[in-house]
Amino acid sequence: MKFFNALLSGLKDVWAHKLRSMLTMLGIILGVASLVGMAAIVKGMENGMKETMVTMGGADKVLILDAQVPPEQEHLADQAPGRTLQDVYALRDSAPLIRLVSPEMSLGRSVITRGQKQVSPSECVGVWPAVLEMNLHTVAHGRFFTALDEEYAASVCVIGTGIRDELFGNPDETGKEIIPLGEVIFINEQPFTIVGMFERYESEQDRRERELAKRRPAAPANGPARARGWGRGNWAFNRKNLTVYMPLNTMWLKFRAGGDATTDVPDPRLDDIDIKVADFGQLEAALQQARNVLMFTHKGIEDFSFRTQENRVETINQQIRNARLSGGIIAGISLLVGGIGIMNIILASINERIREIGICKAIGASPETVFLQIIVEAAVIALLGAAIGVMASFGLVDLLAQISPTLNLPVITLPPIFVAVLCSIAVGLLAGVFPALKAARLNPIEALRYE
Repeated sequence: MKFFNALLSGLKDVWAHKLRSMLTMLGIILGVASLVGMAAIVKGMENGMKETMVTMGGADKVLILDAQVPPEQEHLADQAPGRTLQDVYALRDSAPLIRLVSPEMSLGRSVITRGQKQVSPSECVGVWPAVLEMNLHTVAHGRFFTALDEEYAASVCVIGTGIRDELFGNPDETGKEIIPLGEVIFINEQPFTIVGMFERYESEQDRRERELAKRRPAAPANGPARARGWGRGNWAFNRKNLTVYMPLNTMWLKFRAGGDATTDVPDPRLDDIDIKVADFGQLEAALQQARNVLMFTHKGIEDFSFRTQENRVETINQQIRNARLSGGIIAGISLLVGGIGIMNIILASINERIREIGICKAIGASPETVFLQIIVEAAVIALLGAAIGVMASFGLVDLLAQISPTLNLPVITLPPIFVAVLCSIAVGLLAGVFPALKAARLNPIEALRYE
């Protein structure tokens, strides 16, 4: 009952001094809003980064890269073979801890044309069918390459929707979806027949935004279009949409067997070898097994290295930790300022009510009762500030959603709200301790004589 009466008294005091209470709560409001808003931004960043990592192949994907030979092998540098199909066959047949191997041979400075239209793909690559699972591609229309396409170096290709949009028209602009199966395009002036097209790759938020844009009337464009995206934006999805795949043997015979523009020497080396481990829990053992196989095929020359998605995960986690720490410091400073404001206003309130406190003590109120009343008043101010701060954070995040990129849209979750409210209440209670002790220790006789 004492607590309920103290709560009512605190609410009445806040209502009686609305402007003063609002100014007092301002620090708490800003602290809570900044904490929840920063947590929402960080959560959006985390979702975007992890979505990008999954788009690029998942956590169990490992890239085998070219590397400088170690110092003790510098005299063998000119004998380093680089990545070749011999490595691919050896890894596939002699490394049971590796379940998938995908070789890639890319065409640099590629240009794809159709009539007067042309586009530069993000990657134009000769591949095996294993690339579908390796890079998490899905053929939405048509087919992928067959063993006959590979054996006879067929001039066929599978394209992403970004290539289709540039050469045949974007469905969002034309109003109909064009599926260019059987159409002929020219890759560096070589004719290729399209036999398949991947699905459109986009983030969930981008998909919703695109569908919403279809239902909205088209607005005139003012100024140049700006890229959307917190930080990195949707580069991973755009890269997959602008991909062109052809059979590996086709890439070799048409573009690599005769050398490049600077030399006539054929280049059988691969530009990429990607592997996926059979058990992510045995990643280190799988990498050691792959290293042993490659050391054998490279005749002891260590001119390769591994890049794991585990490194990317650690980078993401480190960035998230740094962002949360920065946001927590900013919000903590705001809450501290709010707590100082609460302490000041409670002290001022006590000075105004010294005679009232003296009367309460004179008619039997105990120091504990006075202490509880002051503490509850401080907590009420902090709790109201927290409530307003949470509402303000929703408005802040909604504003960011309107003016910010869509890929890493801020996402409000319940844990930061609970943490913000609990921290604000704790700050209010701590800020009220000193004024409450001061009020509880007042001598009733001196308080009654106070003018």
